[in-house]
This record gives sequence, structure tokens and C-alpha cells, in this order.
Amino acid sequence: MKVVLLADVKGVGKKGELINAAEGYARNFLLPRKLAKDANAQVMNELKNAEASKAYKIKTETEEAQKAADELKDKIVRVTAKSGAGGRLFGSVTAKEIAQEIKKQFGVEIDKRKIQLSADIKAFGTYQFEIKLYAGITAKMSVSVTEA
Repeated sequence: MKVVLLADVKGVGKKGELINAAEGYARNFLLPRKLAKDANAQVMNELKNAEASKAYKIKTETEEAQKAADELKDKIVRVTAKSGAGGRLFGSVTAKEIAQEIKKQFGVEIDKRKIQLSADIKAFGTYQFEIKLYAGITAKMSVSVTEA
């Protein structure tokens, strides 16, 4: 009997999959517990529409990430910070501050967790970093830390 799973079932399949289950297993276990629906024309159409919607969402997110990557690639973000003794910074420049400056300077909103710093920025100078925008899409940028 063909059924579409409504939830993950261990050893059977994942949510949204079309499976061929034994008649008794489907009627006595999957259907009464609302773990699956009988695979009729309406359910198959819903499954097809859900897959198309998911593919469209992934496509648009990928395009947006690529657009942002092209816009930010090889740009320099300028950050000012207070200095302490010996030309060192008070504290350090964090990914949060870099994300705020990217939004301010380039108008692109980036989540601070997507910024990959190679090391803590605790002195003035120029440092390289990478932004992971989407699976397989990254942008390399520089941050220039100057005295306030």
C-alpha cells in the first residue's frame, strides 16, 4: 500500500516521503496514529506542490546569498576603536561589531554567527575574514581597524 509519511518514522522513512508499506502495517499502525496518509491523487498533488515550494525557496535563498557575496567580495570594512597603552585596543573587535559596520557601510545585513574570524582582533591594522552566506557561498573581506 502506498502512503505519504506525515512524520519521521524510525526504520521506515522521513516526513514527506512516499513509501510502499505493508497493508496491515499501514492500516493498523501508520494511519491510526496519523503518521501517514493514503497516497491518493490529492495527497500526491500536495506532496508535489510542497516539493516545488521547497525547491523555489532554496533557489531564491541561493540567489540572494550570491548577490550579497558579489556585492561584498573584496571590500574593506572600516572599524574605529579606542586605544590603550602601547597602541593596543581596549577589548577586541568582534564579529558583532563587524556585522554592524557592514550593515552601516554597505546596507547588507549579515548575521554575526556567519562571520569567520581567523583570530581575535586586538590590535590596529587590516585583517582578513570570511562570511559564510549560504551552503557553498562565501565572501572574503577585510576589516581595517583604526584609532577613534
